[in-house]
This record gives sequence, structure tokens and C-alpha cells, in this order.
Amino acid sequence: MLLSVATFLMLRGIIRYAPMRDDIGFLNFKQAYLHILPWKIAFYTHVFSVIFALLAGFTQFSDHILKKHRNIHRVIGKIYAYDVLFINFPAAMIMAVYANGLLPGKTAFVVLDCLWFWFTYKAVAEIKKGNIVKHKQFMIRSYALTLSAVMLRTWKIIILSFVYVDPLHLYMIDAWMGFVPNLLFAEWLIRRKPKKKPAGLSFKT
Repeated sequence: MLLSVATFLMLRGIIRYAPMRDDIGFLNFKQAYLHILPWKIAFYTHVFSVIFALLAGFTQFSDHILKKHRNIHRVIGKIYAYDVLFINFPAAMIMAVYANGLLPGKTAFVVLDCLWFWFTYKAVAEIKKGNIVKHKQFMIRSYALTLSAVMLRTWKIIILSFVYVDPLHLYMIDAWMGFVPNLLFAEWLIRRKPKKKPAGLSFKT
């Protein structure tokens, strides 16, 4: 349900940019960069392609699809990996260099992008070696960072609901909050020990 809501909100936000207008949404705050062609190409590339990585969550963590439809899992997994490694990593890195929030904000997005690339690459490398457990762990980390696109907006709403923070400092905070809690949750999910089932009473006679 949460993934469905997150995907819907992302799609609604992306559709706004379909007319390729420069005076809506996030672009209102980036007017100074619109004349930089690499940044503009990177922005539209990232906006219109990241949704495919987000949609992968509906299939890649489904036990049913993994067991009954492995080909679907493989194909969508490849789409996800290519999307992150060859499309969104370079696009997001260009955007990170020009990010708001001065050095703290830029650093956050550079770190996010590098970790996103590394975890995705490791997930691919581990499955090629047949290490399913490691593959799953790195994919959890990678997808946690994919969800930062949603959490960036969520944390901004949460923070402003409780306290006023000026736009510059809010962006600095939000840049880190968008992915650090996600990674912490991912690590907890990976490292948690499965609950032992209590020994049942035997009623055999």
C-alpha cells in the first residue's frame, strides 16, 4: 500500500513536467541553471526514468513472482540495474553537483548517488556469482536509496509541520534525511534475526 501511494505521488509529480515547461515545480527554484544544457538534460532524464526503478519494487521483492515467474524477476531486475547504473547515476551526479543547499546539500546528493551505484552494482555482481543472499541484501540497500526520491518530499512536509526552517537550511537537512533513515531501516531489515516459532504442544495420542 505504501509503495502504491508513493508511486502514485511520484507519477503525479512527473506528469507536471511532460509539457517540458521551465516554470513549474522544482524548476522554479533552478532558474539559474536552465541555461546549462547538461544540467537540463540530466534533470529531464532523471525525472522521466527514475519511475521505472521505483516500479521495480512491485515485482523484485515478491516471493510469489520469484518462485513462479523467475523470468519476470530477471527481466525487470535487468531493467532496474540498467536504469540505475547507466541512466540515473550519471544524470543524478550532474544534478548533485548543481544541487541547492551549498556544500552540505551537494555532498549529501553525491554520497547518495555513489552509494546507489555501488549497492546496485554489487547486487548485480553477487547474483552473477550465484550468491542469492548477498544479492538480496544489496538490492534492499539499493531500493532503499531509490525510495529517497519519495522520502525527500515526505520529510520536508513532516519537518515543516512541526517547525519553521528557512529554505536553505531545510534543503541541507532534507538532503540527508531523504536517504540516511532509509539506509538505517534497510540495515535493520537485513540484520534482524527471524523470530523463533514457539514450540507447539503435541496432541498426538
